[in-house]
Amino acid sequence: MTPAQTVETVFRIESARIIAGVARIVRDVGIAEELAQDALVAALEQWPRAGIPDNPAAWLMATARNRAVDLVRRKETYARKLAEVGRSLEDVPPPPEPAAPDDIDDDVLRLVFTACHPVLGAEARIALTLRLVGGLTTQEIARAFLTSESTVAQRIVRAKRALAKAGVPFEVPYGADREARLASVLEVIYLVFNEGYSATAGDDLVRPALCEDALRLARVLAALMPEEGEVHGLAALLEFQASRIAARTGPDGEPVLLADQNRAKWNRMLIRRGFEAVGRAGTGPYSLQAAIAGCHARALRYEDTDWKTIAALYARLVRLVPSPVVELNRAVAVSMAEGPEAALPLVDSLAAEPALRAYHLLPSVRGDLLERLGRRAEARTEFERAASLTRNARERELLLGRARSLGTP
Repeated sequence: MTPAQTVETVFRIESARIIAGVARIVRDVGIAEELAQDALVAALEQWPRAGIPDNPAAWLMATARNRAVDLVRRKETYARKLAEVGRSLEDVPPPPEPAAPDDIDDDVLRLVFTACHPVLGAEARIALTLRLVGGLTTQEIARAFLTSESTVAQRIVRAKRALAKAGVPFEVPYGADREARLASVLEVIYLVFNEGYSATAGDDLVRPALCEDALRLARVLAALMPEEGEVHGLAALLEFQASRIAARTGPDGEPVLLADQNRAKWNRMLIRRGFEAVGRAGTGPYSLQAAIAGCHARALRYEDTDWKTIAALYARLVRLVPSPVVELNRAVAVSMAEGPEAALPLVDSLAAEPALRAYHLLPSVRGDLLERLGRRAEARTEFERAASLTRNARERELLLGRARSLGTP
């Protein structure tokens, strides 16, 4: 591996810790990222000539922190900033490596909460989190969400400005504020994973790299917040879901329905990690979803699935977070536990929900129920409507194929 490749690899792994450590000094995530990038450039210039240091990560951290201290000293408000970061910075340079690893972990946690602050919209939170905490480039984020690099870059710039303008403190909140902010953090990780697990648009059903990034963030958060049950609930949910990724598509990338998946392809190590996390989970919405996913993971065959328990868990989830999408999922579980005739009225009751008006899974589920009831013509119409609503090419092919299998009008 060349020095340049070593720099890029180390920076990709350590960027969140470096940015977080610098942000603790400058109290601005935008400036912190710029200083971390300065350290990266310095490494690219110096390491090929001087050689790779014994501890590359510590070298990058020390370089970035030195530049942060220099910046603080140059500001007119140096005295006030000096009081915030500690008197020790006045005459003593930063140590070559963190003296207390826990301090750095705390800084990463502060960075997560800052990037996911509710003052930002969901798209901005996702982009900023993937950039600062996930270490993804603007190009990688744009490719993952099928948008332009300029759009992503603008979101990130606006997000940094919004945080600075709002004076968002670089800290882990407590009490009611922490609960509200934690919900925002978990939502961002959940949305990132879901976009990778079932892409809303494009030619691919699954984007595993995006799932891996979200899963890594969930694991980091679980390690940093061991007492938070919902954090472990989300981690468990993502472990279970990620375990099925290899079985969700066929040789040509076509979708494979849950009933048809080869469960030998399910990743047993991820399933084991999922059950370990479930043991530390709480009783919130992510924990309930993890329990549902665990029911699927326990079934060695589709026929062995405990649909009654899944339907009961969905009923609890609906009471906790009323949502038409959760109601639709409960209807699917009811159809498997009690039959399609019991579920069809539940699905029909959702037809007028504004949130589901353009949701392709509503007609898709209804089509499946009608097909199982022998109402083939109606089912074909529903599958065709579902195909017209989805923006994912693979799902569209699957739905049109199901419509064709039911014969011509």
